[in-house]
Amino acid sequence: MRIFVTGATGFIGSAVVRELIGAGHQVTGLARSDQAAAALAAAGAGVHRGALNDPGSLRDAAAGSDGVIHTAYIHDFSPTGNPAAAAQIDGRAIETLGEALAGSGRPLVVAAGVVPTPGRLSTEADDVPDTHVWPRVSEPVALSFAGRGVRVSVLRLPPSVHGAGDHGFVPALIGIARAKGLAAYVGDGSSRWAAVHRLDAAHLFRLALESAPAGTRLNAVGDEGVPFRDIAEVIGRHLSVPVTALSAAEAEGHFGAFAAFAALDDAASSALTQQRFGWHPVQPGLIADLEEGHYFTE
Repeated sequence: MRIFVTGATGFIGSAVVRELIGAGHQVTGLARSDQAAAALAAAGAGVHRGALNDPGSLRDAAAGSDGVIHTAYIHDFSPTGNPAAAAQIDGRAIETLGEALAGSGRPLVVAAGVVPTPGRLSTEADDVPDTHVWPRVSEPVALSFAGRGVRVSVLRLPPSVHGAGDHGFVPALIGIARAKGLAAYVGDGSSRWAAVHRLDAAHLFRLALESAPAGTRLNAVGDEGVPFRDIAEVIGRHLSVPVTALSAAEAEGHFGAFAAFAALDDAASSALTQQRFGWHPVQPGLIADLEEGHYFTE
């Protein structure tokens, strides 16, 4: 198949590109810079110049493909970040991709997030919360095309998608611990993060592209729930800094923009996904990946 991938040079998307090429698909990736174009060419993929906020470029690439995988998203956790604006850009991009594929029966796989259900494991059956408390609209916008002749599926990613080259939440926590001289957790540290290795996630993206029926929700989860205290303890040991519990009030000053994530209980199951698609994570879990040491090299 000729597959168009957004976010194709990102941490997750680049693994998806390699997975698809390795399975014999022809891949074209969205590139908004010369550097991204060069990376795609080096990976053996075609290049389509454009951007998430350029609907014409997205429409043309999707229309000329046999299927689309959308992994791109604007993640900006800085004090000036605008989650609502990022969600709006993402929603419009998905609408553009869906319209280009409407009536064709071709696949569209959209990355989203696992649904937080504090106190219990989230499953594929759980619905996305109201947008007032969950600004990301990837899932509802994507699934609106299920009845419009698009074989659309949503692949839910956990808080930690890990592996070499990670620049997400865990590296941010390591950076905070290094800067503050302290690895911390909130309360008793029992809040849990689901996690998946990016290579396992990439494999599931391919399986969804090739076989997921319209309207499918998949949970890309390897570790169902890693206690945040365990993450802090590994960070503290590798950085040789103390590990300390913080109150919710203290956590905001320590973690800054990441305080809400540090206290988030976001455990999830992929049992239904594994049973339905024969997907079984084989890469190291989050703690084992951290113990390998590559997260702690300067």
